[in-house]
Amino acid sequence: MTGEIAEEDSPQSVRSAAPAKVNLGLRITGRRPDGYHLLQSHFVPLDLGDQVVVSLGPGDARGSAVALALEGRREGVPAGDDNLAVRAARAFLAAGGIERSLAIQLDKWIPVGAGLGGGSSDAGAVLRLLAQLLPGAVEPDALAELALGLGADVPFFLDPRPARVGGVGEQIEPLAALPGFALALVNPGISLSTAAVYRAYDALAPGAMPPDGAPALAALPGDLPLEALDAHLENDLEPAALRLCPPIARLRDRLRKAGAPAVGMSGSGPTVFGAFPDEAAAEAALARIELEPPAWGRVAAPLGCR
Repeated sequence: MTGEIAEEDSPQSVRSAAPAKVNLGLRITGRRPDGYHLLQSHFVPLDLGDQVVVSLGPGDARGSAVALALEGRREGVPAGDDNLAVRAARAFLAAGGIERSLAIQLDKWIPVGAGLGGGSSDAGAVLRLLAQLLPGAVEPDALAELALGLGADVPFFLDPRPARVGGVGEQIEPLAALPGFALALVNPGISLSTAAVYRAYDALAPGAMPPDGAPALAALPGDLPLEALDAHLENDLEPAALRLCPPIARLRDRLRKAGAPAVGMSGSGPTVFGAFPDEAAAEAALARIELEPPAWGRVAAPLGCR
C-alpha cells in the first residue's frame, strides 16, 4: 500500500487505500448531555490498510442499490447492510438525492475490533471515492457531517494524515510532520467492541469527570525525539480495555523487554504498539517476542512523517 489516497481506474470505477491508524495518546476530556464522550487524541495513519474499489452502475436504476464484495481477511467483517462501508454509500446517495446502483469491493487486511480504525477507514474511503465519482452531489461540509454521523473516527479518514482530533471526532487539526519511526503492532487475537470499552470506562470512573473536563492532551512537537514519545502515549481507555482484555498488559511488557523506547495502546484496544527508530529495529523486536496464537504481530510505518 502507498500513501496515495485515490487512483482512478475508469470514469465509473475508482479505488483507494483505506489506511489503519494508531492513536498517539488519547484523553477523555468530557461528556456531552447526550452521552457522547469528548476526546483529544493524535491520529497517525499507517501503511497497513484495506483497499476499496467503488463502481457506479447504470444511472437509470430504479432506486439505489449497494452491493458489497469482500476479499482478504474477512473474519468478523459484516457482509451486508451492517457494514460501515455500505452504510456510508447509502448515506451519500440519500444526501445527494441520487438513485443509482453501485458496487463496493473491499479487500480487508485491518483486523476487526483491533483499535486500528478499519471500518471507519473503509467508510471514509467510500465517501471520498463517491465524491470523486459524483462531483458536487454532496458539498464538503455536508460530507463531513455524513462522516461524523457514521462514527467518531470517520471524519479523520476523509483526508487521512497525522492530525490532532478533538470533540466527538469533528475537530481535526493537521500535525506538524513528526520524525520518521516504525511501529511493532501486537494484538492478543481478541476483538474489543469500542462501545463495550466505553461502558467499562464509565463503570470504572462514574461521576469522576471534572465539571470543566479533564486537562488537554499535550501537543506533539514536530521535533519530538523518539525517547520522549513515551510520555505522550497515555490512553485514558486503557484501564477499561485491560479489564475486558487482561493480555494487553502482558503484551505491553513484552514490547518493553524487546527494547521499545515508547509503548502505547491504540484507540479502544486491544492492539498495543512499540515505537522504534526504523523498520529493521521493529522487525527484530517482533522476532524476540513470543506470541502464542491467536495473538499476532506486524510492523507498520506511519504515513506523513519525515
